[in-house]
Amino acid sequence: MASNRHLSRVVAFQTIYEWEFLNNRMTEKRCTGYDPEDIKPVLDRNYAEFEKSIDNRDFIDEIVNGVISNCEKIDKIIVPAAPEWPIDQIALVDLIILRIGIFELLFSREVPPKVAINEAVELAKTFGGENSSKFVNGVLGTVYRASDIYEPEDDKKSDEE
Repeated sequence: MASNRHLSRVVAFQTIYEWEFLNNRMTEKRCTGYDPEDIKPVLDRNYAEFEKSIDNRDFIDEIVNGVISNCEKIDKIIVPAAPEWPIDQIALVDLIILRIGIFELLFSREVPPKVAINEAVELAKTFGGENSSKFVNGVLGTVYRASDIYEPEDDKKSDEE
């Protein structure tokens, strides 16, 4: 199931990226004008390509629609966590991965924080640039530590491992 969920995250990432690219949003990187209905054809096509390997489309739909619906709120969380990187200067791949990671970390809360962060880092390793995984890990770690779900014991466990 874990690999199935990973593939679902890949499909969600690719769907959001493709939609952004097709709608010429790459230069703006803003959340205005997002409509879940606009992304549905892209989502349907991408899901159809992988449906034999994915047990449940609901997880993909939740991520895609959750990121789109909460985009402005998510970006407001990114800004203080990455003060040296204004939203319009973050690579689109990294920005979408951060949006997915923050959605899973703070809005969905369906998976443990470590899983949400690790999955985002894995997406960054696969799709991002040379330093993307470090950037994503740093921003999501900062977001997590500043959140109301942060548990300092998690850091102690990480240090011991």
